[in-house]
Amino acid sequence: MTLKEKIKTEEKIILAAEEIFLKKGFDGARMQEIANKASINKALLHYYYRSKDKLFLAVFRSLAPKIFPPVFRVLTTDLSFFEKIEQVIINYINLLKVNPRLPLFIMSELSKKSESIIEIMQETFENMDFNPLQLFKEELQNEIDKGNVINIDYQQLFVNIISLCIFPFVGKPILKIIGFENSEKEYDEFIENRKREVPKFIINSIKISK
Repeated sequence: MTLKEKIKTEEKIILAAEEIFLKKGFDGARMQEIANKASINKALLHYYYRSKDKLFLAVFRSLAPKIFPPVFRVLTTDLSFFEKIEQVIINYINLLKVNPRLPLFIMSELSKKSESIIEIMQETFENMDFNPLQLFKEELQNEIDKGNVINIDYQQLFVNIISLCIFPFVGKPILKIIGFENSEKEYDEFIENRKREVPKFIINSIKISK
């Protein structure tokens, strides 16, 4: 097998494992199912990854850069603070629409394999060429000093934004039943509207009227 073929095989394994892990979680995933999805035999899968734990960590390492860097890169632009809040929310909801199982997967697995996952997340932030939380803190403080927004803790505001984006995806099974009569179309329309409603709610909650 050439180096190019080995790389292609490894990519197939990671993509297959990512799909299975996101769908079934670590405990529900089976190496044979992942091998079948990647169209390889189980022996070859174990050649690349000797255990499910090692494969899981490789998958999470491939997922981590998709979660935060693309979403928060808007903080490095010349947009106004309120425009940045709006774009962060739109970016994050768009990411979750493409990867709707991602939030629940991360929260579920954090409680089981927190040390390894936290290390990977730390690596991800360390490898970024900017610090999103520090930028957010500085931008917020600048707006507070100008008298444009209320004096609010940056961590509280940051978590408020993330939580309002994540919950509709984590709570989708319940929300569909109690709010949308189990209609996927109505739920999708609701998610699309969140891209307008969440920025409006956040901005109105901190903006000082002049």
